[in-house]
Amino acid sequence: MAQGALAGIRVVEVGNFMAAPFCTLQLADLGADVIKVENPNGGDQTRAMGPFIEGESSGFVRLNRNKRSLALDLKAAQGKQVFRALVRNADVLVENLRPGTMGDLELDWPRLSKENPRLIYVAASGWGQDGPYAERSGLDIIAQGMSGLMSITGEEGGRAPVKVGVPVTDLTCALYGALAVLAALRVRDRTGQGQFIDVSLFESGVSLAVWEAARYFATGEVPKPLGSAHQISAPYQAVRASDGFFTVGATSRPNWEACCEVFGLQRLKDDPRFAQAHQRHQNRRELLSLIEAVSSKKPIAHWVSALTEAGVPCGAIQTYDQVFNDPHLRARGFFPETSHSKLGAVRQIGSPMRLSATPPQVTRAGPLLGEHSTEVLRELGYSEEAIQQLHADGVVRTSQ
Repeated sequence: MAQGALAGIRVVEVGNFMAAPFCTLQLADLGADVIKVENPNGGDQTRAMGPFIEGESSGFVRLNRNKRSLALDLKAAQGKQVFRALVRNADVLVENLRPGTMGDLELDWPRLSKENPRLIYVAASGWGQDGPYAERSGLDIIAQGMSGLMSITGEEGGRAPVKVGVPVTDLTCALYGALAVLAALRVRDRTGQGQFIDVSLFESGVSLAVWEAARYFATGEVPKPLGSAHQISAPYQAVRASDGFFTVGATSRPNWEACCEVFGLQRLKDDPRFAQAHQRHQNRRELLSLIEAVSSKKPIAHWVSALTEAGVPCGAIQTYDQVFNDPHLRARGFFPETSHSKLGAVRQIGSPMRLSATPPQVTRAGPLLGEHSTEVLRELGYSEEAIQQLHADGVVRTSQ
């Protein structure tokens, strides 16, 4: 197989749960050597989260694939020495501890950058490294609420707040972190210098409000929940069929007219309520009612087939058992199997980054706690005697 795009780049991760691990997952898939530094007493807290397979967290072995685990006590003096030696030979450090924690450990950016001026240091947090909220605890649901996402999620007129189904601010923060790493590596190619990167769940969530900002900054209108409807287009939402729901998105005039033909609603083409795109959106409730009076009489498969043939974007609303067995995704090999030293073959979600010359490689499932401790210490030049002493002192742990 071709080398990954980031082959030769070493990344050190000090992370728990989502933001840092999902960031380094992207880098690992692209070929970086990611060394995950974990607390010897339990490791990444994701390891304790079910469901479990033979005692191993199903989430952990997928979120931390392609990485090596070094179980190291960063509070011990010897542990700090090992960590500094590791960082001196690293290109990138990614952490998502509460701001100030790495400083308390004397392993923060100002100190480490003196030892390795080429280091790129990513600090992912709930609110950022400064500002009035910096010291607050940061969780995805808190960031979703504060960022405005929960104010526009849910049914139109709904009373109870609804969050996005996945931890979207965690994941988006991670992706911004990975993108920033690539930019910083490019800058380092020119200058030889690393830099500090500050990414947060809060700002990542707010950054997604593209249409909401356009509306508010232009008119002062405060966006509200629209259910599955789009902010400016219609019909662009979930539509009822006789056996469930499907989605349709008729954003252009040709698609709108084709949509009318499929539903047998040709008369709507000349209806003044729906003549222009903005009018269709303003009158979307009436439009949906007219469409569903027809669509609810036949099954999803009928409408998806008819709309697809007419060139109108559409699709069934799939549950995850359908997604994970989707024929298109299976044909594209999107669910590869990786090897795990205890569990054997582990099915993964693939990488959506498809590079023609240096494709992502998904080969190893998330490691056992300390599985690579001895291996990494040898690479750092520690003797067998020194490694045994670190084990004996409890500074380092191995999976055995």
